Amino acid sequence: MRSQFAGVLAFLACLTGLASWAGAQPRMVQPESLAQGFIIVVTDKPKVASASSPIFMASSHNGWNPGDQKMKLTQRSDGRWQVAWSKPTLDSRVAFKFTRGSWDSVEMTPGFENIDNRVLPEIDASKLGANEQPVIEVTVDAWADQRKMDAATAAASPYREIKVSSGTIRRVDVLGGGGAGPMRRDLIVWLPPGYDDAANAQREYAVLYMLDGQNVFDKLPGVPGEWRADETAAKLIAEGKVEPLIIVGIPHAGANRPAEYLPFAALDGVVPGGAEFVRFLVEEVTPRIERTFRTIKSREHRGIGGASLGGIMALEAGTEKPAIFGKVLAESTPLTIHQNAGFTHFAAKKNWPSKVYFGMGGREAGETGANSAANSRYVESARAFKELLAGKGLGADRALVVIDETARHDENAWAARFGPALEFLFPAN
Repeated sequence: MRSQFAGVLAFLACLTGLASWAGAQPRMVQPESLAQGFIIVVTDKPKVASASSPIFMASSHNGWNPGDQKMKLTQRSDGRWQVAWSKPTLDSRVAFKFTRGSWDSVEMTPGFENIDNRVLPEIDASKLGANEQPVIEVTVDAWADQRKMDAATAAASPYREIKVSSGTIRRVDVLGGGGAGPMRRDLIVWLPPGYDDAANAQREYAVLYMLDGQNVFDKLPGVPGEWRADETAAKLIAEGKVEPLIIVGIPHAGANRPAEYLPFAALDGVVPGGAEFVRFLVEEVTPRIERTFRTIKSREHRGIGGASLGGIMALEAGTEKPAIFGKVLAESTPLTIHQNAGFTHFAAKKNWPSKVYFGMGGREAGETGANSAANSRYVESARAFKELLAGKGLGADRALVVIDETARHDENAWAARFGPALEFLFPAN
C-alpha cells in the first residue's frame, strides 16, 4: 500500500514538474496587447537631450506629433529617458520615432541618415510577474539638428527658396486652420510653364490644392522624399496628357496637424478640427487663390489632395463640399484608424465629388514579417473602399483605386503614383 502511495506521489511530482516546465516556455507577444502597458527607456548616445530640450515620442498613435506633451519622456537618475505607456486604445501596432520637440531634431543614424519608423519588438510574457510592465530599451545614435545648422536651417525654413525645373513658384499669405487656433502660413503656388506668357494672358487654369504642402515641391530635412509635383505635372502637360493646371501646396500646422486633419475622433487627446479646416479651405484658401490667379471657377476644374491623415482630410473636403472640390486625390489613407472609424465615417456620406483617385501601398506599415498583418489590413481597406465608392455611384469612370504591393508609406511612393492620379483627375481635353 505504501509502495502504491509512493508511486502516486512520484507520478504527481512528475506532472508538477511537467507543468512547471511548460509554464517556463516563452510566450512571445506584442507589448501593445498587454493590459498593464509597457515602459520604453531611451539612451541618448550623443547626450544632447536636456531639461530644456527633452525627448518626445512621435508615433502613429498620436498623429506623429513631434512635440506631444503627453509623450514627453522623463529623465532618470541614470541619465537615460523613459516613458510609460498604458495599453493603447488604437487596435494597431505602434510605429514611432524620437524627437526633441520637432522634426528638425528627429533621431537619425550615426551618419545622419533618416531611419525607418521603429516598431516595438515582441517580448516574452512568461517572464513577467503579475501586472509587471516590460521595459523596452532603445538607443538614439544622433539627432538631425547636430548636423551643420546653416544648411539645415535654411532648407527647413518656410520661406526658403524653392527651385523648380519648370514653371514658377509664388507665395500667398493666409490666416486660418483647424488646429489649436488660426495660424498664418504661406501657400506655395506652382504656376505651369507659359502661365505668364502674353499669349496666355486670358487663359484660365484648373487648380489642385495639396495638403502637407511643405513636401509637394521639394524635400525637407528628415523627410524621405518629395511628391515631385512640379516635375510630373510639367512633363504630362507638355505631353498633352494632362490639362494645364495650377498646384497649390497648403503647409500643415506643425504640431497641430493631427487636429487639423481629423474630422472625427481617432487619436487620444486630439480634438478633431476637420470641420474648421474645411471652412478655412472654402472661405479663405480657395477665394484667395481665385482672386490672385486666373483659375477656372468650377468644381470640375478644382481638386483637393493629400496623403495619410491628409488623405482623410481631402476626402472630407470633397464629400462635405463637392460643389467646391469636384475631384479628390487620397493617398495611403488610414481608413482602419481607431477600429475602422475612417471607413465608417465615409460610408455614411451621401454627397460625393465627381472623381476620386485612391492610392495604397502593400507595405504601408513597413517591410513584411512582423508588419504583414497590418499591411494586409491597409490593402483590404483599399479594396473595400473601392466597393464603397461603387455603391455610392462612383464606378470605373469616376473612381480609380490603385494598390502598389511594393510601395511604402512615404513621399517617394506618392510621387510614383502622382502621374497616374493627374491623368485620371485632370485629363487633357
